[in-house]
Amino acid sequence: MALLSLSRRLMTNPSVPIPRRLRSLEDRGEECAAELAGLTDNDVRSIWRATRALYRTGMSPAISLALRRHGELFMNRALGYRSLSPATPIDVDTPVCLFSASKAITAVLVHYLAEQGQLDLNKPVAHYVPEYGSAGKERTTIMHLLTHRGGVPRIQEDVDPSALFDIDTVRDMMRRAKARRPGREQAYHAITAGFVLGEVIERVTGDSINVLLDRVIRQPMGMQYFTYGMDHGIPADNVTTGLQMAPVDSFLKHAVGGPLQQVVDVSNDPRFRQVAIPAGNLYATAEEASRFFQMLLNGGEWQGQRILERRTVENAVKPVKEARFDRTLLIPLQYSAGFMLGQKNISLYGPGTPRAFGHLGFISIYCWADPQRDLAGALLTTGKGIVGPHLPALIRLQMVINRHCLG
Repeated sequence: MALLSLSRRLMTNPSVPIPRRLRSLEDRGEECAAELAGLTDNDVRSIWRATRALYRTGMSPAISLALRRHGELFMNRALGYRSLSPATPIDVDTPVCLFSASKAITAVLVHYLAEQGQLDLNKPVAHYVPEYGSAGKERTTIMHLLTHRGGVPRIQEDVDPSALFDIDTVRDMMRRAKARRPGREQAYHAITAGFVLGEVIERVTGDSINVLLDRVIRQPMGMQYFTYGMDHGIPADNVTTGLQMAPVDSFLKHAVGGPLQQVVDVSNDPRFRQVAIPAGNLYATAEEASRFFQMLLNGGEWQGQRILERRTVENAVKPVKEARFDRTLLIPLQYSAGFMLGQKNISLYGPGTPRAFGHLGFISIYCWADPQRDLAGALLTTGKGIVGPHLPALIRLQMVINRHCLG
């Protein structure tokens, strides 16, 4: 109760109702018996108990969690509110914006085109988009963009948030942008590299990124959503939560180009759902996101279909460089060509996850696979707050999942 009281004081939107009993806000999809996933009923209960504890911190109006082990979907649940005004419960079929976890899907599409011989990851971007080859970007390669070494982690121009809805305007700004030490300095590209990769995909295929996604992944894997932007369905709203502090907004301006509330407002703008933002607006359910990572865990196969060649998956998830200090996120991180990688000790996916690969999305969205545990999962949250009581609960949830799924 003390933790709940603290969270109420920290919430920017204190109207998020958290009932004493959460069952009325829970939705469960189809799940296999625990033993099929090599677990016990107690293992599953422990994981869900930790998820409920995360929800009770008050930092996220909605949480969706999907977990697969040994290829079996043993958890497919949602908890909370899709919308707060009016108060509308979420269900497991509600799509959520993956934000930066979208980068993993975009990277896989780029690797697919390399598999097909349609592009070379080590060639300069300017080979495919000649207009990009200026202001120090002449030798910037596609691999540099995939590994956050493209030299343009953010647009330096003063940009009105509405510019994000005009893809041609953003692409022009990226062409004008001056690169800083491309290929030599690691600095997380929150959104910039995605626009460039999206244009490369269009130049190479003659189609939009959504057309390629639909053909290669969405249709073969039977996804209902799993698109950049949304032209059908009602996604969950994003909500600013947590303690609002000037250092938080300063960090977000440094990392993603805008303060917290501005980023959340943009993500809820209907125009945000009408464009394709390769680094930031793929919509999916937690089950769909975990399905995608299960396919990668399977070496590119899904239900007997070959989606990607095994070597393509291996190239996408293998480390490219050793862990380095990231000049945007201000922490040591190790990347593959498209994924954030786990580590033995301190890791994005919990301690003891050296083989894990995946990607985080804005604040507390995790989509990942862990070969060591034969685990694929997606934790999707709609609360956008950095400072608050959720961090211990989030770390505990990671540890509970990892402990019960090891062995």
